[in-house]
Amino acid sequence: MARDLAPAHDLLRFVDAAPSPHHAVAEAAARLVAAGSVEVDHRAPFAAEGRRHLRHGGTLVAWVAPTAIRQDTVLHLVGAHTDSPGLRIKPNPAADTLGLRRLGVEVYGGALLNSWLDRDLGIAGRVTVRTAEGPAGHLVRLDDEPLRIPQLAIHLDREVNERGLVLNRQHHLVPLWGHLDSTTTEDLLRTRLAAAAAAAPEQVVAWDLSLHPLEPGRLVGIDNAFVSSARLDNLLSCHAATSALTTAPERADRIAVVVLFDHEEVGSASDRGADGAFLAGILERIWLTLGGDRRGFLRALHAGWCVSADGAHATHPSYPDRHEPSHRIALNGGVVLKQNANQRYATDDATAAPVLATCDRLGLRAQWFVTRSDLACGSTIGPLTAAALGIPTVDLGAPQLAMHSAREICGTDDVADLGRLLSGLLAEDLSPVER
Repeated sequence: MARDLAPAHDLLRFVDAAPSPHHAVAEAAARLVAAGSVEVDHRAPFAAEGRRHLRHGGTLVAWVAPTAIRQDTVLHLVGAHTDSPGLRIKPNPAADTLGLRRLGVEVYGGALLNSWLDRDLGIAGRVTVRTAEGPAGHLVRLDDEPLRIPQLAIHLDREVNERGLVLNRQHHLVPLWGHLDSTTTEDLLRTRLAAAAAAAPEQVVAWDLSLHPLEPGRLVGIDNAFVSSARLDNLLSCHAATSALTTAPERADRIAVVVLFDHEEVGSASDRGADGAFLAGILERIWLTLGGDRRGFLRALHAGWCVSADGAHATHPSYPDRHEPSHRIALNGGVVLKQNANQRYATDDATAAPVLATCDRLGLRAQWFVTRSDLACGSTIGPLTAAALGIPTVDLGAPQLAMHSAREICGTDDVADLGRLLSGLLAEDLSPVER
């Protein structure tokens, strides 16, 4: 079977360049700049016409806008998130034991903890240093001295395969870094971070650091059927959304917006999360800068639409009983629309209709995901964005297995399909969502 492998290979380049939310924002911004976007500072007045983007920590907002607002101008949004479940380094990192140098970490989000064992791990994120001009943030990536969390040998836990692996987050998820010497673990980490930031160790003030698996992503399976990589949830959607915006046309009747949020995996309640005021404030500033008024801004939200793009659970071949039997989801089976009667997803019949029509026009397949009635359902930025903005919203994404593992898998065809769908949605004339 001939597959379009180019989108998947480009996704792998994106993911491998983005070991932390800060790096994901930097990589997305670099791609936007290459497509003609101009970066602006959200802390200052900014021009809003044309292709623009801004960063706020691990969150990015990018848009394509006309030179002026018309009475029929609307807002078209695509949202995703840059963060993934994993391990974050504590402010006081030393967790040394028995002469071994170890780093203390916190579990971030709903990680599959066992998947972080027995892997070579790097350190990446942002470090803030003190300068004469004030605090300055620097991206850092330390891959040359890998850490590792070794599992207890089976000889010392004979029943583990029958009883199941039980991990204590405080005691069993402490990565090994080396042997202790006269240098403290905190001082050694500070020295390594300072070198990566081209600063002196005493200038290092604080950090926001994640661990990441060092093995690169790759295509796997017969005929390159699958993509195996870390952080597919949700860098796959970030990649597709960013790529779609780089080709979105400048039109007088719409503002096309992509927002890549941080902190989705921990509830989104932050100054730059989806459950906050940041996006609404930026959108209104764009609107007013282009000459619109608040009444027109609210109309543009109500007449517009939002896509919340996030990973969807494919039906697991070893655990089919964990899935809704009448809604089987196949890898390489097409983009998944997600619906939940209790509003854990924002999709309803009216918001699904334009997406399904676009799939028909583009020759794309679509699948419906519903959680089993006797299992709890996850959620996304979709309901939060819909509630905060009053904008019609649909939840969709590419299917995957092993979600929240340190290594996830998705279908190669689905990578291409999601990119085509988001590009089509940002480029096409869509009828207003009928209520």
